[in-house]
Amino acid sequence: MNEYEHVEILLVDDSALDAELAIRGLKEHNLANDVVWVKDGEQALDYVYRRGQFEGRSGVGPRLILLDLKMPKVDGIEVTRVIKGDPQMRHIPIVIMTSSKEERDISESYSLGANSYIVKPVDFEALANVASQAGYYWLAINRVPG
Repeated sequence: MNEYEHVEILLVDDSALDAELAIRGLKEHNLANDVVWVKDGEQALDYVYRRGQFEGRSGVGPRLILLDLKMPKVDGIEVTRVIKGDPQMRHIPIVIMTSSKEERDISESYSLGANSYIVKPVDFEALANVASQAGYYWLAINRVPG
């Protein structure tokens, strides 16, 4: 990753503690200039599509979405369905980070196009580490076209 490149990660999680730990893990390893945290799927879609409170936002948009599944308003499954079903947005990697170990959630996430599925560890330090590892892989190691 070019040190001068602006890298934005969209973190979608209704848990303030989980979000704080994920942000800390990402920032400690300098994986993003900007981590945008939203608390539900509706805000996530508004952010990606520049609607509502995000209508005038600047920047190119997220290079990575870290997405919880179980959230109020619009859940992570629906966010994945919308973004991965849109030819203009489907290139954005979506990493599901959730407490759900249910096979149904795992299967549905992948069938909708999620790029990765991670079960959140219960240990606080481990959660920060998992977020930084996911960010490092998708932003520094993985290559995308264009």
